[in-house]
Amino acid sequence: MTRLADPPAAPPAAGAAPPPRRGRRSRAGRTLHGGPVAYTVLVLAVLVSAFPFYWTIVAASRSNADLAQVPPALLPGPNLMRNFEAVTEEADIGKALVNSVIVSGSITLGTVLCCTLAGFAFAKLRFRGRGALLAVTVGTMMIPPQLGVIPLFMLIAELQWVNQLQAVILPGLVSAFGVFFMRQYLVQSLPDELIEAARVDGASTARIFWSIVVPIARPGMAVLGLLTFMAAWNDFFWPIVALTSSEPTVQVALRQLGGGYVHDQSVIMAGTLLGTLPVLLVFGLLGRQIVGGIMQGAVKG
Repeated sequence: MTRLADPPAAPPAAGAAPPPRRGRRSRAGRTLHGGPVAYTVLVLAVLVSAFPFYWTIVAASRSNADLAQVPPALLPGPNLMRNFEAVTEEADIGKALVNSVIVSGSITLGTVLCCTLAGFAFAKLRFRGRGALLAVTVGTMMIPPQLGVIPLFMLIAELQWVNQLQAVILPGLVSAFGVFFMRQYLVQSLPDELIEAARVDGASTARIFWSIVVPIARPGMAVLGLLTFMAAWNDFFWPIVALTSSEPTVQVALRQLGGGYVHDQSVIMAGTLLGTLPVLLVFGLLGRQIVGGIMQGAVKG
């Protein structure tokens, strides 16, 4: 039986777009996939970024003699719990973790709330001297924090706060970077029409902030919260000045590890691993908000 030939295709109408060529990837309504080079680069970037944390786990689970071998061991060992016990014996790491959670959590909550309030005021409220105050706030970021250590310590000594957690918490409740960050975020994300509509309905400024500003600024607040928590958790300079070994934070307590003529690197790495886990937990809790905030900022034109 003879197979009939397919009828010839009709010519395109005048003014119509030509049909897409076979093999060309359409960008509308279709997810674009990277090639093998892109995936190779991404895999290498992940491996390079994750290797320091993996090496911390390996070093924390080995002995000091294992770390001195050439080549060093690249697989976790059996001494993890033993090194954790050594950490608790050499330093009060439990109390240090509690103090760091209190200090970092208080600084994060205070910074996010105060900086969101100030950012909303600088972004959407009209008052005299707004530009000058914003310039002064941003200008304080150019002053090295080490220059303010002596007068700040004199102040907390006058208040009798030395070796107390409020001496570390109160100076960090507001940051110029946080104010500027939230101001820029709200300028892009908060339409003026929403505020005008709320004022027409009789809402006060406080009601506008809690009912309109906070829900819109939540992704930016999550990003600022994570950055603030990490900075407060990893801060060593001011806590070592204001606190002692009886009321340490994690970074101050880690200074007491691995003492002796030869430093025990495995114990130091075990303490570092304990101090890193809360940061990973916070990132896991706020990861979706952070990605959402980044994507929301990327979509805006």
